[in-house]
Amino acid sequence: MNKLSLVLASSSPRRRDLLARIGAAADRIASPDIDESPLKDELPRAYALRLALAKAQAVDRQPDEIVLAGDTTVALGRRILPPAETVDVQRKLLGLISGRRHRCISAVCVIGLDGKTRTRVVETVVTFKRLTTEEIGAYIACGEGLGKAGGYAIQGRAEALIRSVTGSHSGVIGLPLFETRALLKAAGLPLG
Repeated sequence: MNKLSLVLASSSPRRRDLLARIGAAADRIASPDIDESPLKDELPRAYALRLALAKAQAVDRQPDEIVLAGDTTVALGRRILPPAETVDVQRKLLGLISGRRHRCISAVCVIGLDGKTRTRVVETVVTFKRLTTEEIGAYIACGEGLGKAGGYAIQGRAEALIRSVTGSHSGVIGLPLFETRALLKAAGLPLG
């Protein structure tokens, strides 16, 4: 039997690091170019799942390849929060989630050797402490949340500002490992 190859449909170094935690390594990285704009009236869970599917399907898959894609969306109620592309957007996002609960929705899609698409969606509730203007400014100054959904990176300094996490910590980072491992095994990737 030919060696199976795992294709990660993401350029995220965080997803590569998370995969290593379950003993998996991408043989190939493919960064799909898809439109990530939410559809009119699209709910956060449906949005995350649609993006994970679109990313996986945008990759040219060879017969010996398993494709893995994911999307992590931050939502405040029914509202999809954008990535913090600028410092001003990041300041606004941190102000919105300050002292409140929000959801991190992680969708995973695996396309197996058989061409079958398998998906899981995991929701994690994250509660930030009430942030002062100084705390927001200091966090922005460290630079780690820029470009991130919700304006923060839980695996960095933001973790000290979070009161509680209910659900998948790895899902907030970008890939819920329990569900990802199960999907990869179901698709035929040998994992211990």
